[in-house]
Amino acid sequence: MTHILIVEDESRITTFLEKGLQASGYATTPAANSDEATAIALDGQIDLVLLDLGLPGQNGLELLKQLRGQGFQAPVIILTARSGIDDQVAGFELGADDYMTKPFRFEELLVRIRARLRTTVSASEPNAAILTFGDIALNLRTRRVSAGGRPIDLSAREFTLLETFMRHPEQVLSRQHLLDLVWGYDYEPGSNVVYVYVGYLRKKLGSHLIETVRGMGYRLVPTSAAAV
Repeated sequence: MTHILIVEDESRITTFLEKGLQASGYATTPAANSDEATAIALDGQIDLVLLDLGLPGQNGLELLKQLRGQGFQAPVIILTARSGIDDQVAGFELGADDYMTKPFRFEELLVRIRARLRTTVSASEPNAAILTFGDIALNLRTRRVSAGGRPIDLSAREFTLLETFMRHPEQVLSRQHLLDLVWGYDYEPGSNVVYVYVGYLRKKLGSHLIETVRGMGYRLVPTSAAAV
């Protein structure tokens, strides 16, 4: 399982990231400061790092310089509130692979993580990046979806919502859980956006594919079960 190190001192964001990444099939380890992060990163079990710059003590740029200087090769995505061009340039010059500013959309972060990890998918496991459910196939690398062999055109948000359902087949997912995973921590709590996008998926993939569980949320169900 791909292992992601989250270097972030704000517990709310760490919890949000861990919940979303674990639901997307990744193992995670948090670190709140550079000392913890260094020990974990150099242990050799980390596949990618999400790095905040505003850390207590040694800041994120100093940590990045130290890790690269000690031969750490895994991709590093800077995830920070600092949007200045100087910080971005410094980050890339010190060895960052990508740079995102807060607030961010979780679906965009997932896309960037996959882009950085894409070359690590083994050629001997060509189906490792494909999720299937019934006759639906979702390719995480090409971002293509098919149903019964027929290509389905989905928006980026629809794709991420479908991926979330397919990673939790036949499980009830609450509206709040879906908001957290697909729309991120800066969504409008009173929004009906989940209902709207579930409707989009039903229209494109079949009205019975996603079942409404009254008072609880939504569930991806086999066509045969939904038809009963």
